[in-house]
Amino acid sequence: MADDRNFLLKIITPERVFFEEEATMVEFNTTEGEIGIYKNHVPMTVIVKPGILTITQEDGIKEAALHSGFVQILQDEVTILAEIVEWPEEIDVERAEAAKERAEERIKSRTPETDMARAETALQRAVARIQVLK
Repeated sequence: MADDRNFLLKIITPERVFFEEEATMVEFNTTEGEIGIYKNHVPMTVIVKPGILTITQEDGIKEAALHSGFVQILQDEVTILAEIVEWPEEIDVERAEAAKERAEERIKSRTPETDMARAETALQRAVARIQVLK
């Protein structure tokens, strides 16, 4: 039986429909800070910042690494258009650790050629991948 606290959560990437089910809450990072959304939230659009996506459903909580995108929030539907989103079992921990080390080294070395915004985003993505595995 559907709970009247639920809303439709759609998460779409260029490669697939990652998730399309009812949820009671979704939490993720935005450029303005962390946000938690329930049904009947004020309609808005936000920009995703890399971090952990937490989906709360009647039967439990699911987590994924969410890297970038946009979110349309309506009162009874939330749509996340994501560049990349990964379930924990889709993440290669060794690759994520190596990416984290590379990003930290680029930030630490900080040469004139270093694209700091790109290095910081790479670090945030690697950290999100590692955190969702814990």
